[in-house]
Amino acid sequence: MGNIKKAIITAADIGADFLPATKAMPKEMLPIVDTPVIQFVVEEAIASGIEEILIISGKNKSTIGNHFDRNIHLETMLSDKNESDKLVVLAKSDVPNIHYIRQAYPKGLGDAILHAESFVGDEPFVILLGDDIMPNETPLTKILMDLYAEHQTPIVATMKTGIEKLAHSGIVEVKEARGENLFEINHVFEKVESAVMANDLGIIGRYIMTPDVFSKLHALSSEGNLELQLTDAIEALNSEQEVLAYEYLGKRYDAGDKYGLLLANIELGLKHKETAKPLTEYLKELSEQLKRE
Repeated sequence: MGNIKKAIITAADIGADFLPATKAMPKEMLPIVDTPVIQFVVEEAIASGIEEILIISGKNKSTIGNHFDRNIHLETMLSDKNESDKLVVLAKSDVPNIHYIRQAYPKGLGDAILHAESFVGDEPFVILLGDDIMPNETPLTKILMDLYAEHQTPIVATMKTGIEKLAHSGIVEVKEARGENLFEINHVFEKVESAVMANDLGIIGRYIMTPDVFSKLHALSSEGNLELQLTDAIEALNSEQEVLAYEYLGKRYDAGDKYGLLLANIELGLKHKETAKPLTEYLKELSEQLKRE
């Protein structure tokens, strides 16, 4: 199989944990300072060399498509006001070669990925979860793509997240190392608390997959499960061919979690040119106040 050119970004989750904010707004459009969560994910894909993106969304998520479309009226207004700095910011959300498909009902990540089968064709592809932000100097997607070029086999991104968090995420039980931070996989589990071990790795929102995964997803779908999990398909795939786990050591914000979203706003706000100084001063004052209490 050749170079990876296509990426799937999933954004179909209803975002119930963020109600009432997500009653009318997709959780992937919640802002980190002034940038929607999903824009960080799209920018990572593009920075990694991805040429075509398919966003799998759900009900009431048309604002995602609107965000990445051109807004000629707004561009003209800013141009008339000579606000060139804002035009530069606006241009970052004008992304070509983005396609959209709707998952009518959230039936699991595996079901969402099945919607991309015709888009993928017979090519390897990247999966990025639309609420997982990885602000690494070298994009995690690029790291995985380079590893795929070397090993020509599916790769799952993982992290050491701690026993408590492992119980609420997909889990990879690894075998021997295949390289720096790269491991053979023994088993893949979907939120199985009894399987959590101290040396297990939590699955995070980046995957390199080959079209072989679709036959596994179809087989699982025929079993009539209420939810179709990608982890189950990866486990089935790993029983027939090698699937590798890459342990990511960089920064990650789980923006699908309230605390993760707040943390991203604080830490990235400390790096933003407009908010860094006042936020730093406020946090110093808050720290002193908390020490006195």
